[in-house]
Amino acid sequence: MKIIHDTPLLQSKMQKFDIRNLFTSPDGIPFELRCYEEEELVLQEGEQMDAILFLVEGKVKISSSVQTGKALLLRFCEPFAIIGDIELIQKVPVQSQVEAVGLTCCVAVPFTYINNHLISDPKFLMSLLRHVTYKLQTCTTASRVNLLASVENRFASYLMTTLQEENEFGKEIRTTNTQEIADLIGTTFRHLNRVILKLSEQGIIRREGDTVLILDQQRLTDLSQGLRYE
Repeated sequence: MKIIHDTPLLQSKMQKFDIRNLFTSPDGIPFELRCYEEEELVLQEGEQMDAILFLVEGKVKISSSVQTGKALLLRFCEPFAIIGDIELIQKVPVQSQVEAVGLTCCVAVPFTYINNHLISDPKFLMSLLRHVTYKLQTCTTASRVNLLASVENRFASYLMTTLQEENEFGKEIRTTNTQEIADLIGTTFRHLNRVILKLSEQGIIRREGDTVLILDQQRLTDLSQGLRYE
């Protein structure tokens, strides 16, 4: 992590996402610009977090460890996203690993300052509430789809969800990595490859390297059974 001491750049990032408007009285808040290189860990699961992070540039991958020692991919986040809301309110260690996919920058506000000056700020708390409830809604929907649908249905639902440009959660689960798609829809890499081969043989999709091309959107829509990760 690098702390960027560039006031005009910090102000530019904050203005782009209107960060000052998240607070009733933003004057005096010690905002800080933190940047991370590609594949650098922004947060390590289990560590103590020192500041809430507002993602203003780049992309991060959110994952959680499971008993087997593997990591379970949960989602990707792009600007604008808030990281650390659960840790702040619940006063718990970092709940999920956060890794920078590319060059990533966040505006940080220390927990100590928040606890001393902002923890009763209604505008700030409402901002946190909107983000937390959005995460809850999308996680609940994804869990329901993964539990109740077959892998074919899930993959079709995944593709249809990521097709919709207006779907914010579709952007958060979009990837060209087959292993990551398998993790997101709750299956194995091998099983997903079998499904991709089957749908390709049926003329519904075509795989070209890391890209899946949709050849028959109507049949894919039917296969998704109206389910969406949203």
